[in-house]
Amino acid sequence: MEVNPSVPVRTIPEFITYAKGNPGKLNFATPGVGTPPHVAGELFKMMTGMEMLHVPYRGTGPMLTDLIGGQVQVAFDPLPASIEQIRAGKLRALAVTTASRSEALPSIPSASESVAGYVASNWYGFAAPKNTPSDIIDKLNSDINAGLADPKIKTRLAELGGTPFTSSPVVFTKFVADDTAKWAKVIQAANIKPQ
Repeated sequence: MEVNPSVPVRTIPEFITYAKGNPGKLNFATPGVGTPPHVAGELFKMMTGMEMLHVPYRGTGPMLTDLIGGQVQVAFDPLPASIEQIRAGKLRALAVTTASRSEALPSIPSASESVAGYVASNWYGFAAPKNTPSDIIDKLNSDINAGLADPKIKTRLAELGGTPFTSSPVVFTKFVADDTAKWAKVIQAANIKPQ
């Protein structure tokens, strides 16, 4: 969760107080309707009881340009996309939206430290066709987990704000199902429609 530096807040509690004291003045930018940053912002609104106007863009680049330029005030952007702007002081990170703090920005709190239970993580995974033989699935899983354990890959992911998540097919399948159910509820509650 990041803001334009002109927004006079440094923490999530300050942001919530400021937003509630300035109704209609905060816009949250996303790279488009229904994107992970959009539903992350909607979840934040739902959990805090605050209002912000959603401003969808056609991608992360234009969104970040306007956020840096001050046309919009806040975004829930994946850390790898905006970490360099945060480090350069062009954006101010209020929190990471992962369950715990990021190694890349250890002084930035997790949002859940201020809004209990708030977690909005982007993740990437590997999938194979439904009828792929189990021995091939096991080999892919083993090789992918080994790659993610490689120190060079771990270091590069950490520099970008990413955290490798090694797993098994069973654990990952449950993770995907649980995450799908969580975000389906947010999408339905926020009345987000495909465009």
